[in-house]
Amino acid sequence: MRNTQQLRHLLSQDKLVVAPGAYDGMTARLIEQAGFDLVYMGGALTSATHGLPDYGITTMTEIVANASRISGAINVPLICDADTGYGNELNVTRTVHEFERHGIAGIHIEDQVFPKRCGHLAGKQVVPIEDFVSKIRAAVVARRDPDFLLIARSDAIAPLGFEAAIARVNAAIEAGADMAFIDAPQTIEQVRLIPQMVKGPCLLNIVSGGKTPDIDLDMAQEMGYKLVILSSLMIFAALKAFDDVLQTVKATRKPPAGSSTPQLRELFQRLGSDEWDLVRERFSKNELGLKTDPS
Repeated sequence: MRNTQQLRHLLSQDKLVVAPGAYDGMTARLIEQAGFDLVYMGGALTSATHGLPDYGITTMTEIVANASRISGAINVPLICDADTGYGNELNVTRTVHEFERHGIAGIHIEDQVFPKRCGHLAGKQVVPIEDFVSKIRAAVVARRDPDFLLIARSDAIAPLGFEAAIARVNAAIEAGADMAFIDAPQTIEQVRLIPQMVKGPCLLNIVSGGKTPDIDLDMAQEMGYKLVILSSLMIFAALKAFDDVLQTVKATRKPPAGSSTPQLRELFQRLGSDEWDLVRERFSKNELGLKTDPS
């Protein structure tokens, strides 16, 4: 089954699908090993791996390259942030082709101006609704795999208001988008109303410390959301852990050690060393029945 088909199968079930956000192959593997059926890669996460803020500075090729590495590290589907599609309808067409070519199961395209900025920052601006819908139409026509998931994201709540954001994603669904994503709803009431007012399945982005009120996964499912992405979950946890260990070493002049520290072999096993060892053994001279050099 293709990963796009896997994703469609997940979304066809009567339960909420949860996708924590990975920023590299290791974090993606950890998400899969924890039992999640779907991984998400955000533009902010990829920007962070380049040492950059989420200001639309990273390019389509950089985003796709990171997505390709992550997808290649896991056996579950990956959905990705494709920002604004990186330009007009021509750029959107190439964007869809590139994500498909690298084995990604789906993307979301938003209505911000280019360059965009993180959806939970102030100062966002959006393009006219006609331009946004035109990009969605281009993405629908561009996809070669009909199961490739196209998610229409609107950032219009802050600059234009809640009703405008609803109108935009509904127009995008009418143009062929498979799912709607209204980022940064500002109240619990807005979060609750989105699945009721949108004419299609909805995605919710839960960002700790962002503009959206904190809700748990059971609440999101009861409200009618089909997919939740936890875009900042892994990177925020990593940031705190990295700061803590660095400050400890700086203060104590001793690297962490002892039973609380994972062993190197354990790290390699989490990254697939056992499988790679089997490949090595399979093609060893002894297994092939070849004579070894007596010297």
